[in-house]
Amino acid sequence: MSKLPIAVVGAGLIGRTHIDRALKSSSVQLIGIVDPTPEAAELARSAGLPCFPDHRSLLAKAKPRGVVVATPNVTHAQITIDCLEHGAAVLVEKPIADTLEDGRRICEASRASGLPVLVGHQRRHNPIMRKAKAIVGAGTLGRPVSATVLCTWLKPRDYFDVAWRRQQGGGPILINLIHDIDLMRHLYGEIEGVQAAASNAVRGFDVEDTAAVVLRFRNGALGTVTVSDTTAAPWNWDLSAGEAERFPRQDVNAHFYSGTEGSLTLPRLELWRYRQDQGPAQGWHDPLTTERTALHIACPYSEQLRHFAAVVEGQEEPVCSALDGFRTLEATLAVTQAAVTGSQVLLPT
Repeated sequence: MSKLPIAVVGAGLIGRTHIDRALKSSSVQLIGIVDPTPEAAELARSAGLPCFPDHRSLLAKAKPRGVVVATPNVTHAQITIDCLEHGAAVLVEKPIADTLEDGRRICEASRASGLPVLVGHQRRHNPIMRKAKAIVGAGTLGRPVSATVLCTWLKPRDYFDVAWRRQQGGGPILINLIHDIDLMRHLYGEIEGVQAAASNAVRGFDVEDTAAVVLRFRNGALGTVTVSDTTAAPWNWDLSAGEAERFPRQDVNAHFYSGTEGSLTLPRLELWRYRQDQGPAQGWHDPLTTERTALHIACPYSEQLRHFAAVVEGQEEPVCSALDGFRTLEATLAVTQAAVTGSQVLLPT
C-alpha cells in the first residue's frame, strides 16, 4: 500500500515529535512542514521538504490527504476546518480546541465533510492501554467501582518563562490532567458529574499548580484524581510509562482501577484477584493473587500515525474521534468550572 501524503502544521516541541515519527514511518509520507520560523525552515531544508509560512499556502500548493495540527490550542479550530474544506483529514493535537464552541465547530465540520478528525490523545495507542482496555472490556474486573489516579511531578522553573504557562488555561488541569481524564473515560466510559478544588499556593501564579478532583461515571463508579506540577514525586504517567525518552522512567504505578472481581494497576499492568482455586472469595481474609503483563515499550506517536493512515483509507475505526476528544475536553473544562464555583458540575447526557 502506498504511503498517505501528510503535512505537519507547527514545528514546536510536539510538532517536531510528529515530524520525526513521520519521516520514519512506513504508513505516511511527509510532504511539507508549516511554520513561519527560521528554525522550522532549517528543519525542513535538512529533511529535503518544503516549508510553508501558513496552512493556507500548504493547502493551495501541496494537496496533502492528511494534516497533523500541532499548533497552539486557540488555533486548532480554524486550521482544522480549513483543512477539511480542502479535502484533507486531520489529526489534531489535544485538546481538540480551547473552547467547547470551537470543539463543536470541528465536530460539525468533520460530519459535514465526511472526513475523519482524530484527536491526539496518544496514550490510547500505547500497548499498555490496549491491554488495559481489553482487560476491562472483557469484564475481568467485574463491575467498575473506583478509579484512583495520581498526576504528580515537578516542572522546572524555566518551564514558566513562557508567559501563557503562568496564566489561566496554561496550568496542569488543561495541559496534563486532560490526558488522565481521557484514559479514565477510555476505560470506564462517560463522566456525568465533576467536583474539584484547585490551589496556586506554591507558585502564586494566576493559574493553578495543584487540583483535587472527584468524578462520577455514568456506570456508577467513582474516580479521584490529584494533579500537581509542583511536587517532588514520580507518580504520573509520563515518568512511569516510558513514552518519552526525555523523561527518566520510574517503575511505579500512577493509575489504580478497582472492580467487584478484580483490580488493575497502570502502567505496570498488575491484575489483582482472589484465588480461583478455593471457590468464591468471601472477603479480605482470603488470599489475593497478582499477575503482571510485561509488554515491550512502543512509541504511541508512531502507532498513532499508522492508525491515522488506516482510518483515512477506511481500514480502521477511529480510536479517538473528534466527538471523543470533545467529550474529554468537556469533562476537563468542567474540572476548572467546579473548582471555581465550588459546586458539582453535571455534564450533558
